[in-house]
Amino acid sequence: MKLSIKAFSLTCGILWGLALFILTWWMIILDWPGMAGDKTIIGLVYLGYTVSPLGSLIGLVWAFVDGLICGAIFAWLYNLLVPKKAD
Repeated sequence: MKLSIKAFSLTCGILWGLALFILTWWMIILDWPGMAGDKTIIGLVYLGYTVSPLGSLIGLVWAFVDGLICGAIFAWLYNLLVPKKAD
């Protein structure tokens, strides 16, 4: 069975974007000591991301694009490697 590259990449982008957005707000609400407005490891990869309301939106966009690209590559490779006809 082949994967739809468009559907799989959109799903990955939406899930990863929402996961990072929710995680950021969870850290804001719980007020983790020393985390408010600080750069994180994710902030080193996603430029502009911090644990803040604005940072959550920036992270949402970056994570969506990242998930979209990685999902498309994964689905393309999967379709390339799956047998043409399963018996």
